[in-house]
Amino acid sequence: MIPYSRQEILEEDIQAVAQALRSDLITTGPLVDEFERQLTNYVKCPTFVVNSGTAALHAAYIGIGVGPGDEVITPPNTFVATQATAALLGAKIVFADIDIETGLISIESIRRAITKRTKAIVLVDYAGQPCDVKVVRELIADRDIKIVQDAAHSLGSFINGEPVGAQADVTTFSFFATKNITTGEGGAVATADKQIFQRAKEFSRQGLVRDMSRFINPAPGSWHQEIHEFGLNYRLTDFQCALGISQLGRINEYKERRQNIYDSYVRSLSALPQVSYLKKPNGKEPMWHLFPIFVANRNQVLSNLRDQGVMAQVNYIPAYFHPVFDKLGYKKGICPNSEHFYDREISLPLHALMSDDMVKDVCEILEKSLVQ
Repeated sequence: MIPYSRQEILEEDIQAVAQALRSDLITTGPLVDEFERQLTNYVKCPTFVVNSGTAALHAAYIGIGVGPGDEVITPPNTFVATQATAALLGAKIVFADIDIETGLISIESIRRAITKRTKAIVLVDYAGQPCDVKVVRELIADRDIKIVQDAAHSLGSFINGEPVGAQADVTTFSFFATKNITTGEGGAVATADKQIFQRAKEFSRQGLVRDMSRFINPAPGSWHQEIHEFGLNYRLTDFQCALGISQLGRINEYKERRQNIYDSYVRSLSALPQVSYLKKPNGKEPMWHLFPIFVANRNQVLSNLRDQGVMAQVNYIPAYFHPVFDKLGYKKGICPNSEHFYDREISLPLHALMSDDMVKDVCEILEKSLVQ
């Protein structure tokens, strides 16, 4: 069996976690601060950590003030957390179609989706390709609209020489087990805006205010703390951050290996006219998180691959296909490119533990699967 994804956990990762578990603080301790410091240095933007990519999105939307009556523009080809965390704040989700060649949100679709109620545009870095924040910012230059970059797939990606995390008004990351680095479950929020950062981080720490200069009530003692706005407990533990620190130290190795796998796939699959795939975009250095291919008879090919031990996947069901959106009045057909993309898409295995022989096996099995 060739797994769709598998995270590399080395002995040094295990020892880092074990050492953290032996310390006095296993929840919010010094390793949380250290992981945040290292992430901030890596993405070149102030960053704090949370306990999932979903929590990161929720905190980001809180940070920019999403609420009832607001509209949030997103592409549909993403995990539904991108939309759910805004919808739960009362926002209306407005779907914008994708560019069929890249799987990234279409600038023209964004243009058509903008209204006077648009609060935010969410750019989803599908498969690790970074969206072009600069182009979107030029589009909305005269409007009070925030750009949120859902970078769950793209920690380690660069655009025009800059790391993902430094361009949007707020960027979210995921450290789920299948992601580019992992803390098991986990995520992070990056923003250079001090007000967004403070509001989002406090929300993720149950709304607690410990800064004496901001207290509204007189402090009877050093234990005093206040809640000015409701928040939730989205904290990441110290031992998870120990794993994150260890993994982040190898991120360049992971990126190189993922690029080598991408290149191997391209060399092998370029001879198969029945198969198309995403091309490396100009000016971008993706940390390839997925290797999507596109075939006419997707369901049969996927079944054939799995029957032969290749645990391929489909990414993603268009968000508005889920019954929860049907209840809200959304109908199929609103984003034809996204639906066509989904109908043909298969994600081949791609992870740092894949050997050259495994890549070769996947390609050989795929070729046989196409003719069955």
